[in-house]
Amino acid sequence: MLTILLQASPLGAGGLSNILFFGVIILVFYFFMIRPQQKKAKDQKKFRDELKKGMNVVTIGGLHGRLLSIDEDTVWIEVDKGIKLKFDKTAVAVEATSRVNKATTETAA
Repeated sequence: MLTILLQASPLGAGGLSNILFFGVIILVFYFFMIRPQQKKAKDQKKFRDELKKGMNVVTIGGLHGRLLSIDEDTVWIEVDKGIKLKFDKTAVAVEATSRVNKATTETAA
């Protein structure tokens, strides 16, 4: 039992390097996992706040349509002539809508 206690290192040299090691791991997690997710959520919120009537959108389910009206939490999307569907605002996919609008502007030019 005495030999085990004698082998334990004091907090001085080994303890400080362990604390620094865990601090570096926490920083890596923050910059590579937490921060990008926060930025993505902020971009999604900004996109949904900038939705405009008449804009072509794609839902997260893959439904393509044109925005007819925008309420506080919902949007009305026309998928075909006379066919209107009500969706939650969060169901509008940011990436897919950006791709569709980019392709539309490229073919128009």
